[in-house]
Amino acid sequence: MDRCSLHQFLVAGPAALIRYKIAMSISQQLQKLKDGLAASDRMPVVFLGHGSPMNAIEDNPYARSWARLGQALPRPQAILVVSAHWMTRGSTLVSVTARPETIHDFYGFPQELFQQQYPAPGAPGLAAEVASILASHHAEGDDTWGLDHGAWSVLKFLYPGADVPVFQLSIDMRADLPEHVAIGEALRGLRSRGVLILGSGNVVHNLREVRWGGGPAHDWAEEFDTFFADRLGQGDIAALSDRAGMGRLFNMAHPSFDHYLPALTVAGAADAKDRLIFMNDSIDLGSVSMRSFVYY
Repeated sequence: MDRCSLHQFLVAGPAALIRYKIAMSISQQLQKLKDGLAASDRMPVVFLGHGSPMNAIEDNPYARSWARLGQALPRPQAILVVSAHWMTRGSTLVSVTARPETIHDFYGFPQELFQQQYPAPGAPGLAAEVASILASHHAEGDDTWGLDHGAWSVLKFLYPGADVPVFQLSIDMRADLPEHVAIGEALRGLRSRGVLILGSGNVVHNLREVRWGGGPAHDWAEEFDTFFADRLGQGDIAALSDRAGMGRLFNMAHPSFDHYLPALTVAGAADAKDRLIFMNDSIDLGSVSMRSFVYY
């Protein structure tokens, strides 16, 4: 942004200046990511806070940051998505369909959102292999699931051409938190084979406490978001998968922990050689953290 544009932000007021600083911070972080990936022989792992489905059709800071991230990421051979919106109980399913349909798994939104399509091909051979890798986690192939909005609402910005094979992995709601970390660890080797592991959920997700009319973040939402970022930055994944240890704060942040699990799988797929960057460290609607992160 040039000096004239910056002057316009300053004239517009403090809120605009804050948005400008956030945009600059994200741009600087993504440039570091791009520079780091140039010297790497394996794919990064990404977690995106996807928030409202409306982000898929709105021009807002979140959508723009995902598009910029897509420009920084290398082109993968395939994408494995762990979405908060494919929940199973007692098993881990892997989508083996060759042509996954675009699933509109929501209601009460504008027709434009239901018209969205992401016609990426599947990766049935690789998906079947992943099911074998995760056999100890009761994994099996599934040909009924497509791409839910946790997947396509962010993929449309990362890879808008929809020309990279994509398949999804379900989240087993009966499994303890450490098991989701272990799944990420088991998938780690895919990174060296050109597979992008993408988690989509939210670090804080309590729709019961949403402030639809706007307003500040709840104190507990900010507290858990900060706790998560601090522990993740320290590499203390054990603390982040200790449900009892996190106590009431975790229960406030996640009345249902489906949106939290993809973050644990992504953290599990990282290792000590990785660097970590954060994006979109803000709370939307009072109780939904848009915090995203990339290991590379």
